[in-house]
Amino acid sequence: MFLKEDCFRLGSIARLHGYKGEVSIFLDVDNPNDYKNLESVFVEFDGKLVPFFFESMFIRNKGFAVAKFETIDTEKQATMLIKCGLYLPLDILPESEGKEFYYFEIENFKVIDVNFGEVGYVQKVIDLSGNPIIQIMHGDKEILLPKQEEFIHEIDWDNDTIHIQAPEGLIEMYLGTDEEE
Repeated sequence: MFLKEDCFRLGSIARLHGYKGEVSIFLDVDNPNDYKNLESVFVEFDGKLVPFFFESMFIRNKGFAVAKFETIDTEKQATMLIKCGLYLPLDILPESEGKEFYYFEIENFKVIDVNFGEVGYVQKVIDLSGNPIIQIMHGDKEILLPKQEEFIHEIDWDNDTIHIQAPEGLIEMYLGTDEEE
């Protein structure tokens, strides 16, 4: 049995597609086409990961796919899966190298800026129409850093730390300065 911590979130079942058990799937990944030949996926159902096998799956646009699972043949059966998360085992992902990373991999990493020092911790990476933004929490304040190679100096995988050089004034803009008070 696979546990959630041994998997990564592929996406979720968004809605019905037709009336013969097909569903529309949102693939919350960098490149949905990388997953066009999947044979199966784990569906989070009642808090457990349950394997489902694809009868068919077609990638559409904007991260969506239309899928038909082997054992789901009716609208009623498919309705039970709406909003369920989809997962795949971590071991199918190629290992990240250098400054490349999967969005989920850097969650909770400490962020250190070369000028500012310790900034906070990565909450998540938000993908806005192909312009990903790293959401960093500094206490209860949010800092948004564009995920651009020029701003990321190093990822220290051993110590769960990202070293950055944010654009001048960006961090201070989010945090405010003592001079304003």
